Amino acid sequence: MSDRGEWVMPKGVIRNHNRSNEVALWRVEDEAGIHAEIIGIAGNTRYDFFSESRGHEVSNRIQWFAMVADDHSYQVSYDQGFLNGGYFPVDEALNKLTFEPDKEIVRNALILYDKYRQQGRDEQS
Repeated sequence: MSDRGEWVMPKGVIRNHNRSNEVALWRVEDEAGIHAEIIGIAGNTRYDFFSESRGHEVSNRIQWFAMVADDHSYQVSYDQGFLNGGYFPVDEALNKLTFEPDKEIVRNALILYDKYRQQGRDEQS
């Protein structure tokens, strides 16, 4: 949860010709202390806002990735304005998330995760 009381997911700005998947992995590790592996693209969102500090409208596009981690350890990044966080059952995560587009991303990620798990079972058979 952010210091504004919003339940959000880790995201970051792509700079210096970095790739979106690299930034996503770095931000998840930096904001939550989670070492993860990307299993697919969960979707894209966009939001526009007026930036007081920049003095103009800003449009942010975000590419979201479904990820898996070896364990459920995490660290809340208080120095980046987060107050709480963690792993939650899907229904609880959907109830916690503040913004509807984020909820849709979680639903898409669940579909990718189910396919990922099924592939693992198929390979073991």
